[in-house]
Amino acid sequence: MQLEKIQTKIYEIRGQKVMLDFDLSELYETETKYLKRAVKANIKRFPPDFMFQLNNPEWETLRCNFSTSNNRGGIRYMPYAFTEQGVAMLSGVLNSEKAIEVNISIMRAFVFMRQFALTHKDLTEKLQELENKYDQQFKDVYDAINFLLHKDNQESEQKQRKRIGYKNDETN
Repeated sequence: MQLEKIQTKIYEIRGQKVMLDFDLSELYETETKYLKRAVKANIKRFPPDFMFQLNNPEWETLRCNFSTSNNRGGIRYMPYAFTEQGVAMLSGVLNSEKAIEVNISIMRAFVFMRQFALTHKDLTEKLQELENKYDQQFKDVYDAINFLLHKDNQESEQKQRKRIGYKNDETN
């Protein structure tokens, strides 16, 4: 299972990294209704910090973000969002070789994303420290870069201005 494929199916909703039921059912190669049926039959295994159901505004925002159409014929019920712990619990509920294989890959994707976020946070903090330490020097560099970037725009604006004053009509 490709980590990149799984990572594209991990969203942040309500401040948590989650996967949606229809994406999970696609990975497990089963229908969403069977996944939901298995979850409902074992609902005690899925407390609110493992799984929650999206509300209409969340679903509409998410649909806009990944530009889906109603190619599924619309949805009757809002999708379930599974946190990392909820996805791990699914492997016990969906007791198949495919579910176990997919869950291992999903857990690796969650771990990779967490490690990447921590590394990214450390780099951001170090850059902030450098910027605070050398604030004036960075300001001078930013000003110089901005001047160079906007220099071309200013020159093109000057060329487009209508000339005023004495005009030489040599073309007539």
